[in-house]
Amino acid sequence: MKSALLLALVWTNAALAWAAPPASYQRGTVVRMRMGDCMLVHKAFLTTFGPPQAAPSEGDCPEYTLLTDKVVYVIVGKSSNDLVPLAEVVDFRFQKKELVVRVDDARRESKFAIKEMTLRSDWELIQKHIEDRLNDSSHPPVDTSLALRTRQ
Repeated sequence: MKSALLLALVWTNAALAWAAPPASYQRGTVVRMRMGDCMLVHKAFLTTFGPPQAAPSEGDCPEYTLLTDKVVYVIVGKSSNDLVPLAEVVDFRFQKKELVVRVDDARRESKFAIKEMTLRSDWELIQKHIEDRLNDSSHPPVDTSLALRTRQ
């Protein structure tokens, strides 16, 4: 009797695990986009400091700021074809050190390299500080291209 009950419990758990989706998606909103250098996408350290290699791929790659509940990600596409609309709520998941993004239940997913990760609370403080400096007339004008870069 106990073995039958145990077998039923194992069978139920196996059926639930089999029915579960293969990967759980998280949600985020794309709040910023800019075109940047494709060199950071993969193996940037080896490309920069390693032995000479073939010339890097030409062209610009899209760089997005993805805002979630707790974390802000800066992600870089592998090519200029990896485009995501601004102010779009996207589903994403992590896969092998990359962020895989699906837009509007699209059949195809796009893979992005993660350039930066910041806590949302820290990111909001930085954004507020930048906005305050831009709106304060007593300070000299701030170069916004430098102000938007994060600390390294």
